[in-house]
Amino acid sequence: MKKIIFFLAVLLPISISAQDEEGWKHEGITGINFSQTSFTNWSEGGENSVADNIYLNGSLNYKKDKLSWTNDLSANYGQTYTDNTGWRKSLDNLNFASKLGHQINETLYYAALLDFKSQLANGYKYTDDSKELISKLLTPSYLNISVGLDYKPNSHLAFYFSPIAGKLTMVADSAFSFRYGIDRNKYVKPQLGAIFKANANYSFFEDRMTLKSVLDMFTAYDDSFGNIDVNWDVLIGYNLTKLLTLTMQTTLKYDDDIKTFDADGTVHGAKVQFKEMVGIGLSYKF
Repeated sequence: MKKIIFFLAVLLPISISAQDEEGWKHEGITGINFSQTSFTNWSEGGENSVADNIYLNGSLNYKKDKLSWTNDLSANYGQTYTDNTGWRKSLDNLNFASKLGHQINETLYYAALLDFKSQLANGYKYTDDSKELISKLLTPSYLNISVGLDYKPNSHLAFYFSPIAGKLTMVADSAFSFRYGIDRNKYVKPQLGAIFKANANYSFFEDRMTLKSVLDMFTAYDDSFGNIDVNWDVLIGYNLTKLLTLTMQTTLKYDDDIKTFDADGTVHGAKVQFKEMVGIGLSYKF
């Protein structure tokens, strides 16, 4: 885990202060990616497949005098189809963060943060002849509420730290409680701890390329103090034409409470999770 924290710290950008524009500002990207593979009498073997995903990544921000309010929404849903397996979910996340700040000086704010992460559809663990339901709508869900300090060196970057953060891990069905670190037959696990959040939002090459990065870190004030939960989402989009975009999305995750299971049901501790998607498709920037 220490190697992950070091790696993330090295990648955080260093910037020079710049003056923000006042008023409302919105930006984002939405679109659909797809891929298809087909084989006919192919001697080397292969399986026909289709994959698609729909995504939305946007922000609505306000700045006036000493008041700052940022709102970020990220949603993804994707499926993959093969002749042998049928349709299976490949991507599913719903993230929303709202941060209200009051300016102390040119770059520093008092701030309050509400952060919500969840998913929309059922998720399964597949074996050769069966599938096991392991997640559902709003199961799991994570809600963080905190107050702290927000450092904004320019309009592209924000670094937030709170030593007083409440985290709720929630499930809509208690049958999944143990899998996500909640006591059996319970629906919620409350934790008090500290949180660090870093946001980066850049455009390059005359706005043809977009980079969005959101890094969240949390450690609880309990016996696990020092074990840092990490969620790091990155979206890179490059406009090949006005409507055609190449996108890459990655998520690196470590949650100290999430159990891992062998095929025989043996329970293990938390592991680093990583998800990556590269696609080409139609998009719209706003």
